[in-house]
Amino acid sequence: MTDTATLPAGVHEDGSPERLQIDTIRTLSMDAVQAANSGHPGTPMALAPVGWTIWTQFLRYDPAHADWPNRDRFVLSVGHASMLLYSLLYLAGVEEIDADGNKSGQPAVSLDDIRQFRQLGSKTPGHPEYRHTTGVETTTGPLGAGCGNSVGMAIAERWLAARYNTPDFALFDHDVYTLCGDGDMMEGVSAEAASLAGHLKLSNLCWIYDSNHISIEGGTDLAFDEDVGKRFEAYGWNVIHVDDANDVAALTAAIQAFRDEQDRPTMIVVRSVIGWGSPRAGTEKAHGEPLGAENIVKTKEAYGWPTDKDFYVPEGVKEAFGKAVKDRGGAARDEWVALFDRYRAAHPDKAAELDAMWKDELPEGWDSEIPVFEADDKGVASRDAGGKVLNAIAKKVPWLLGGSADLAPSTKTDIKGAASFEADNYAGSNFHFGVREHAMGAVVNGMSLSHLRGYGSTFLVFLDYMRAPVRLAALMEVGSVFVFTHDSIGVGEDGPTHQPIEHLATMRAIPGLDTIRPCDANEVAAAWRAVMKEAGTPAALVLSRQALPTLDRGKYASADGLEKGAYVLADSDGTPEVILIATGSEVALAVKAYEQLTGEGVKARVVSMPSWYRYEVQDAAYKESVLPRAVKARVAIEMAGSLGWDRYVGYEGRQITMSTFGASAPIAKLQDKYGFTVENVVKVAKEAMAG
Repeated sequence: MTDTATLPAGVHEDGSPERLQIDTIRTLSMDAVQAANSGHPGTPMALAPVGWTIWTQFLRYDPAHADWPNRDRFVLSVGHASMLLYSLLYLAGVEEIDADGNKSGQPAVSLDDIRQFRQLGSKTPGHPEYRHTTGVETTTGPLGAGCGNSVGMAIAERWLAARYNTPDFALFDHDVYTLCGDGDMMEGVSAEAASLAGHLKLSNLCWIYDSNHISIEGGTDLAFDEDVGKRFEAYGWNVIHVDDANDVAALTAAIQAFRDEQDRPTMIVVRSVIGWGSPRAGTEKAHGEPLGAENIVKTKEAYGWPTDKDFYVPEGVKEAFGKAVKDRGGAARDEWVALFDRYRAAHPDKAAELDAMWKDELPEGWDSEIPVFEADDKGVASRDAGGKVLNAIAKKVPWLLGGSADLAPSTKTDIKGAASFEADNYAGSNFHFGVREHAMGAVVNGMSLSHLRGYGSTFLVFLDYMRAPVRLAALMEVGSVFVFTHDSIGVGEDGPTHQPIEHLATMRAIPGLDTIRPCDANEVAAAWRAVMKEAGTPAALVLSRQALPTLDRGKYASADGLEKGAYVLADSDGTPEVILIATGSEVALAVKAYEQLTGEGVKARVVSMPSWYRYEVQDAAYKESVLPRAVKARVAIEMAGSLGWDRYVGYEGRQITMSTFGASAPIAKLQDKYGFTVENVVKVAKEAMAG
């Protein structure tokens, strides 16, 4: 319990302008949570001095231009403390930018928005949401996610500086500040991301760790008693301790030490008291529920605050806070704009690249070297085709960059002839994420949030380790590209631990994620072409380990049909009697079955359906042209689980899918065991026709 009689100490003098601003953040936060009867008041109350110090003393951020490319980033990884961020955005006077990138003339967060905290349609949802509220740099809430994103943002700054800065033009030199808590430190993704950041010596990255020793269940000593500072020292970080979150002088010195550090990322360990000043201070009761009306009155009395006013902002507080941020950030942006104008004159080609990148556009001729693959019965694995297409695009789009979770030789995602991104060469395009799938996904999202086209790759089965950032990419509508290879029981001898069965269904269930499973090399080329055009849509490219026949596109339909998600690949004259629907490696199997069926006089059709997501947004007329409702005899063929296929085959259709895990054996043996043979497809097709 905090002794309220001693509260004024450490946060400037009672009644000073600084103290008024800090306590305004605290009281807005507690009032908003109380009005919503839902939320987390304690952390914003504890960290108000930290937020105040960063924003008014250090952050290079222009509230009138919240999308300024060289702004410092402020990431609230403790997303449940969203009222801290909303209070800061309100006090700073951040101006809203609409979905088209234009100023709306409205504040990003108004006092009325704060009153509507956690209400339907408000700009102040329970956790910060990118695109929903101007000034929110990334969607946070799942703990550790913001930590991983911030590493990606810091990487993006280093890469941009290495490619575009010159001795006369320091275009990129921004920093990334991340507020994190005990929960973030417990999550594995923060450890993965911190280890990578230390290895890369990202000295532009500062995590401020709110060490309040409280979790929802009680004291963190129930499950967590490690020395986090020592752990981060082992990661290669510069670790600074601040014993009291209210000591703004110590906070200022710590952040300045971060600014002075040139060789390591910095962690500032700040000891705080959750719910500072309230009767619930220092307990789990201050974490995830309103303080209660009586406790709010007592807390405001402790602050010397009017107890009869909710959402009270003292005269001059907003103006003083906003001026402190604007004077520094606005001047820095004005200088940068003038610098970029001179840069444009001196380096027009590089400036044009940056213009295209920031507009999420592609350079002219970006796809001119994407290969066209000749028909070949032996074919090529779609992972190999993917590598060729990726390299063709990377030549033309330098900000397409990424790597693998230690699997580039297998996923074929290295950019040939390009250097590795390492601490001694931030201009490299090949990233080595290590065996850190979760962090890889989060870092790639951070890169994409900085307008790079980031990609990360691993085996499809390891989606289990990184589903959270894939989901968040879809929620944020950022164009991260996730390349998943070894996509089925076609993995063969590696066995069921490496054979994904349920993973396609898992990804298809994520709203806004374009999951594409190409059937041959030309569909791979079409997939990459489609993905690159959609900077606001994340994609999962699902590719094979085994060779797939390259279909004769003179005989069968063009792979350009992939853009619509599903298309008629092979057809008979007139209305089909049976439709074979397949994705990926099973399309070639469907084609062979089609040839046998048509040879027997059956009017059959093959539909390649690489992307359910794309197919579902087509109009009814197109869907009818591909899968006419009158044709009930349908067979879905996919070496994965059955979940979801009923929407396309109906109750009268059939499926050749997986209902169990796979097994360790050569692929031919597995195909025979689980029914992925021409003979079985023909048999099931005839059963479907017979009803």
